[in-house]
Amino acid sequence: MQNLYLKSLLFLAIATISSCSFSQNKPVPEGPQVLIKTQYGNMKVVLYNETPLHRDNFMKLTKTGIYDSLLFHRVIKGFMVQGGDPQSKRATKDQMLGDGDLNYTVPAEIRPDIIHKKGVIAAARNGDEENPGRRSSATQFYLAQGKVYKLDDVPSIELNLNSRAAESLFLKYKSEKIDTLMLFQMARNKEGYDKLLDKIKQKALREIEKNPIRLTKQQVETYTTLGGIPHLDGAYTVFGEVLEGLAVIDSIAAQPTGLNDRPLENIRMTIEVIKE
Repeated sequence: MQNLYLKSLLFLAIATISSCSFSQNKPVPEGPQVLIKTQYGNMKVVLYNETPLHRDNFMKLTKTGIYDSLLFHRVIKGFMVQGGDPQSKRATKDQMLGDGDLNYTVPAEIRPDIIHKKGVIAAARNGDEENPGRRSSATQFYLAQGKVYKLDDVPSIELNLNSRAAESLFLKYKSEKIDTLMLFQMARNKEGYDKLLDKIKQKALREIEKNPIRLTKQQVETYTTLGGIPHLDGAYTVFGEVLEGLAVIDSIAAQPTGLNDRPLENIRMTIEVIKE
């Protein structure tokens, strides 16, 4: 039954994100700290030493003032609040946002022991098909809000994780055969193209079936008590978390939005270093 579900959900689009907070009975992570200021309050954020490339990049940009007066341009209640588009600083009310960035990306630092939870800060990025290395945006980030799951949800969470992993492997294996696929297309050999594509799909599925993803005890505890975004684990780089001011995320996420989930009223940020 698990295999049947994996096959049916291989290309299922993941449409929602949720998240959870850092357990208060755990020690504060080591790392530099920044203060994100908004009209709804301030958030003290620690940047993880375990993700040094993202830590150093965020600190560098903060020190240069690049985030001053930028917007939280994408807000989805129960999902996350996203900001950091350089084009948002002087954006008009009806301007499309979300494509702005600097002229570089940051190599992925995705760690299995760093999971999504309410209040984490993670790097936005382009999708897997155009970005198989899952490199992060230089400037854009999101703060996770999310929801609490039930124990009964764990099987479906694992199903989503395996589906996403199978899709990622499929894209990887497809890129390795792209020249052959293009030759089939040029020759208008649909049968050969479809057979090779199916072979690639089956290879990806077999890999996942041999080593299916299972939630750890830490993940289950977090997602069923504080809430979390399990289907994003292993897909985006999480590089810090909110230590104080978690309710600010809820306040921002509650604001009415319009086209492309942009808040109707501008929500600006200023970020400053408070501990190096």
